Amino acid sequence: MCDVCGCGNHEHSENNLVVSDDSARKNVEIKKSLLSENDRVAESNRKHFDEHGILAINLISSPGSGKTTLLERTIEALKDEISIGVLEGDIETERDAERVRAKGAAAVQLTTGGACHLEAPLVHKGFHALEKQMRGYPDVLFIENVGNLVCPSSFYLGEHIRVVLISVPEGSDKPAKYPKAFKTSDVFVITKSDLLPFFDFDVEKVKEEALSLNPNLKIFVVSSKTGEGLEDWFNFIRKEVSRKKAQTV
Repeated sequence: MCDVCGCGNHEHSENNLVVSDDSARKNVEIKKSLLSENDRVAESNRKHFDEHGILAINLISSPGSGKTTLLERTIEALKDEISIGVLEGDIETERDAERVRAKGAAAVQLTTGGACHLEAPLVHKGFHALEKQMRGYPDVLFIENVGNLVCPSSFYLGEHIRVVLISVPEGSDKPAKYPKAFKTSDVFVITKSDLLPFFDFDVEKVKEEALSLNPNLKIFVVSSKTGEGLEDWFNFIRKEVSRKKAQTV
């Protein structure tokens, strides 16, 4: 899957995934070293954000869950009261950054060239580019991670809040299938709620399973198309930005 983190470094038999003891040991050693360096830079990122009163929010989800659309709606609603900066993570293209800029927020595209997640050093470089673009610091920094529910959950970027999103068309089983994404997140957003009449998606069951993994999750059910639940989400962002400013004064 990923040449950077080594999560695709396995051998396949005809029917099963096979990992030799030696291969597994080497893979663990590489990952430990990579994560250690990533965490070191992430702590530096966090210190930088804290020094300047910036609330950093890391958005993780599968491709197509609606991260960028939710960002667009958030920018439209809050740009006149909160300064917003965005780091857009994708394997290729600058399309999402262009969408965000069109809504009035500063954005820097982070293209990984194949890696299935963002890492703290790339966020560090991207944020300095964003500072130059904005000629200052945002009140809130949104980091839209690469579409993937696996690797991004293992890489701390220095964020204050991690948000995991799943959309109604993806199905109700994502918390059970991808537990680490929910265990390491602070907020869970169910998107595309306008499609509930057309899919077998049990909102209460999904909430129950997510909370069984992480009882502290704050949960929002939203539709970027109809606006359902968005005001609660906007108010959450307002509250957290205000809280961060109060801590910085």
